[in-house]
Amino acid sequence: MTDLVEPQERKTVIITGASRGIGHYTARMFLERGWKIITCSREDTPEECKRDRNWTRHIPTDLGDSASLDNFIREANAVLGDAPLHGLVNNAGMSPKTPFKERLGCLNGDLKAWHDVFELNFFAPLRLSRGFASALHRGKGAIVNVTSIAGHAIHPFAGSAYSISKAALSALTREMANEFAALDVRVNAVAPGEIETEMVGPEYEVLIPRIPLDRMGSPKDVAGTVFFLCSDDSQYVTGTEVWVTGGQHMF
Repeated sequence: MTDLVEPQERKTVIITGASRGIGHYTARMFLERGWKIITCSREDTPEECKRDRNWTRHIPTDLGDSASLDNFIREANAVLGDAPLHGLVNNAGMSPKTPFKERLGCLNGDLKAWHDVFELNFFAPLRLSRGFASALHRGKGAIVNVTSIAGHAIHPFAGSAYSISKAALSALTREMANEFAALDVRVNAVAPGEIETEMVGPEYEVLIPRIPLDRMGSPKDVAGTVFFLCSDDSQYVTGTEVWVTGGQHMF
């Protein structure tokens, strides 16, 4: 069975950080499978994407800025009106470096930068989930938080601020699954490993021997798992974090 539906029954999903990498592949996958999408990122919509009639609305947004995030919730809810929302994919995230090109660690980096990481990687998913709770309730929908393998074990390149924010998002997923169940809304997470995106540099090649499948993953691998967790095929799945790591998380 596929998740394709007739136009009058077309489902709607909101995807953050949709301009590139995992977010962009995820948006394309939902479009290809007949869903309407509402997206946000710091950038405007690419011209080629504007031609897709299912791409309902793209709202340029800085989710690390409270006013911009609130405006996104307001505009997206206005687009939805009284219609149901069937999925919310909290994909946007950041892993900044210090001026010396180091990841933010416990002994280095401005603590203000740590706050910025948590604002985007942790608080934004919480605020978005609250902001779309009513629409998700109408659609008996699903929330998918994109976490990371780095939230569960020391990672040589991720940095402490990023890793800890993703560990917090994993815990938030569990707590949200418990509370949002009262709204008939499922909450799960996807934890990618080494995925070939703009965030991954040449240094990541040394990690491939640690991956049982002996290769890095693609954004499509993550997008397929996100889609499954939003689809009717996972109606009895909540409070789960799915590893998309090629087996790397086992070691």
